[in-house]
Amino acid sequence: MLIAPQNLILFVSAALVLLVTPGPAVLYIVARSLEQGKLAGVASVAGVGLGGLVHVLGAVFGLSAIVAASPFAFRVLALVGAGYLIVLGIRSIRQVSRALPSVAPSGKALRRVLADGVIVNLFNPKAAMFFLAFLPQFVDPSRGSTTAQLAVLGGLFLGMAVVTDLGYVAAARSLDRCLQGRDILRVPGVVSGVVYLLLGIGAAFAARLG
Repeated sequence: MLIAPQNLILFVSAALVLLVTPGPAVLYIVARSLEQGKLAGVASVAGVGLGGLVHVLGAVFGLSAIVAASPFAFRVLALVGAGYLIVLGIRSIRQVSRALPSVAPSGKALRRVLADGVIVNLFNPKAAMFFLAFLPQFVDPSRGSTTAQLAVLGGLFLGMAVVTDLGYVAAARSLDRCLQGRDILRVPGVVSGVVYLLLGIGAAFAARLG
């Protein structure tokens, strides 16, 4: 077996704890699910997953190590991600007055949701650092190719992430069914917009001070 059973059990346990803890990606998925429906929620999960795939490939091939070794590269990545979160926040708040929760999003809208999900996760410096620091803890060089082990663990993490993220979509849709009033349905858009702004501003200050 490529990965030691005890390492695999520890990895799955630790990954589950991390995946059920809400972060920027989960916030994005829940917001899209509440505001635009189930299809948009699934599209956001796909986008976040694609962004995560880039981080996994970066960790496997050592690109994340380059980012970790370069404070300037890390700062640029953080600032880009912070800026995009701020843009998402402004867009969410501006679109509240035009939101029509009962109308399914168009194909173009779903593509935008997917692309935004990719960017939200892709320009999340914590995600790159997470894979760089987390995955190697469960790799045993004596059991074969470290690259193959990293790839397996990264793929397993992404698969688990898709399952838990879809669970958040289902939970958001259940919550949405409890929010039947038109005015109440505007609340998620405002809240998510404000949270995006706060995350973006906080990340920008952290990047400047880092």
